[in-house]
Amino acid sequence: MPYGRIKAEELFEKVVTAEQAAQLFKHGMVVGSSGFTKAGDSKVVLDALAKRAEKEELKVTLMTGASLGHDTDAKLTRAGALTKRMPFQVDRVLREAINKGEVLFIDQHLSESAELLHNQCLPPVDIAVIEAAFIERDGSVVPTTSVGNSVTFLSLAKKIIIEINTKVPESIYGLHDIFQPENYPHRNVIPIVAPENRIGRRSIPVDINKIAAIVFTDIQDSPADIAPPDAKTIAIAQHLLHFFEDEVRKGHLTDRLLPLQAGIGKVANAVLSGFKDSNFYDLRMFSEVLQDSTFDLLDSGKMSFASASSITVSSACYDRVFGNLQKYKDRVVLRPQNISNTPGLIRRLGVIAINTAIEFDIYGNVNSTHISGTNIMNGIGGSGDFARNAYLSIFVTQAASKGDHISHVLPMVSHVDHTEHDVDILVTDIGLADLRGLAPRERAQTIIDNCVHPDYREALQSYFDRARTLRGGHTPHILEEAFSWHTRLRETGSMK
Repeated sequence: MPYGRIKAEELFEKVVTAEQAAQLFKHGMVVGSSGFTKAGDSKVVLDALAKRAEKEELKVTLMTGASLGHDTDAKLTRAGALTKRMPFQVDRVLREAINKGEVLFIDQHLSESAELLHNQCLPPVDIAVIEAAFIERDGSVVPTTSVGNSVTFLSLAKKIIIEINTKVPESIYGLHDIFQPENYPHRNVIPIVAPENRIGRRSIPVDINKIAAIVFTDIQDSPADIAPPDAKTIAIAQHLLHFFEDEVRKGHLTDRLLPLQAGIGKVANAVLSGFKDSNFYDLRMFSEVLQDSTFDLLDSGKMSFASASSITVSSACYDRVFGNLQKYKDRVVLRPQNISNTPGLIRRLGVIAINTAIEFDIYGNVNSTHISGTNIMNGIGGSGDFARNAYLSIFVTQAASKGDHISHVLPMVSHVDHTEHDVDILVTDIGLADLRGLAPRERAQTIIDNCVHPDYREALQSYFDRARTLRGGHTPHILEEAFSWHTRLRETGSMK
């Protein structure tokens, strides 16, 4: 065993197998686990919990930072180990169980989970399972590739299980900025005025007496699924870059822009990758996840600094980053998600937020989470934290999909995650709609003119024209038709 990763020698006796650690769980417990977009998650203890749940009744409520890798959510779901899950997930098996009502899911803004725990509005955490690179002499924990909600879980849990992952080099020390805001009513200012400000410590403080088990692993994070840009994502990226260039010409922004936030996935990667061949420079990020495109921009010299809560990259990029950590440690920082996503900092820094929509309607309301208003996809994640508070709130999606049988611009969204009041810019592969300063009727016409797939533009224009004529109002709608496109899709397989 690589006991050198445990600097506090009195903890040597806590080293056990994953199967032994799994015996600490009891039916009905609340479990808080590290992990944020497949990064820095439990690799073996939750897996052992799932195997135990296959043989006996053992259900838990599982809280994380965001999604888990290595099919952990699927394994727990198949084993019947989950009663409730929060605040985000991306697993197909778990998603199906949630939509069947077999697992309860709380879809939360990522900035809120820690707040609700500290304010005692959620059940207390019984066991925290946290991945670490090593344990300091004082018992504090040095995280791996994410911070997420680990600071809160370690602070509030009754018992702690540490997974020391020897795959992550100890040289990761110094990459993290650990800061925990005070509880109300004694909360002070979070003193960050630029993404590169470091305000906390390099390890997470832990009550050493709460550490019940330590497990060693040597398993790399699940790699990010990096799909190459296609014609639609490239078009979306180009529309956005042209918009930013126009904002510079108007004097609204400089060539350095403002701190960037981008959601996960191929659209976000395509947008960020587009900056490599642009005139923008000295870019900064204040985001949740650092993806391949972030490190491409750092390597190209286009980006100077990036702040987030996790690093979620492809296998090739993982090797590049962790094989050259010294190259990035002065230009990258990982923070707790109640810092990376805190609304006050997003507003203070003037973040430009770019997130993905499932669909949006002609007035600018955005659905980020549900298919046809009923079935959850992944969750709202941090998009709401950023959308409400950003300098620019941008949502992107393709205009149509599935052989163009599904329009992503509709008379009315089937589920609202971001109201029209929180949305500034909408972008599809067809074009871009700048909604700032527009009344609802102006917004509708701008969206129809710029964002709608040609196959659906005439129908949407007809709906809007008839709504104005037949019903009128500040936000004209024909309620008996508003969801007819979704109904037609369910009945015929097409919105056409």
